[in-house]
Amino acid sequence: ADRLKDIASIAGVRSNPLIGYGLVVGLSGTGDGSSSLTTQSLQSMIARLGLSVDANGLNAKNAAAVVVTADLPAFIKEGQAIDITVSTVGAAKSLKGGTLLMTPLMGVDGEVYAIGQGNLVVGGMGVEGADGSSITINVPTVGRVPRGATVERTVESPFADMGEMIVNLNRNDFATAANTAKDRKSVV
Repeated sequence: ADRLKDIASIAGVRSNPLIGYGLVVGLSGTGDGSSSLTTQSLQSMIARLGLSVDANGLNAKNAAAVVVTADLPAFIKEGQAIDITVSTVGAAKSLKGGTLLMTPLMGVDGEVYAIGQGNLVVGGMGVEGADGSSITINVPTVGRVPRGATVERTVESPFADMGEMIVNLNRNDFATAANTAKDRKSVV
C-alpha cells in the first residue's frame, strides 16, 4: 500500500520561486574586474552606507554581480530560513570564498518575500597554468548558502478555508483514482 503523499499532491499547495540581484564580495581576485555593472552596483551599495566614492576608482576583482534564486515552500512562516542559490552574471571566474551581501528576494508580483545573505559554499574550482592551459571541475561560478535567506512575508493560501480537498495524482490512472476515492482511510 502506497501512502497518498507518495503518489499525489494537493491542489493549491506549491512552492513559489524567488529571484534577486546582489553582490558577492571577498573573492580572491576571481571577481568581475572592471565590469561596469559590478562597479556601479558597488558604488550604489557604498553610497547607501553613507560613503561617497567615484565608480572610476573601484575595481571589482574581489566582487561579483550575481543573481540569487530560491524556492519559497508552501506554509512557510515569517522568520524561517530557506536555502538560496547564487550564480554569477558577469565575468567572475569563481565565487569560492565569497560572501553574499544583503539581497532582497522577490516573487513574480515584485514584492519582497525573503532577504538573503551569507557565506557561499562552492563545489567547483578552476585552475590556470602559466602556459595558458586551464581546467575547470564542476561549476565554480554557482554557489549555495544553506539557510541563507530569512522569510519576511508569507504567501497567502486558501487551503485552510477550503471546504474540500482536491488530490492530484502524480501519474494519471483511473484505477488508482478509484481506489483512492473508495478507500477513505488512505486519505486521512
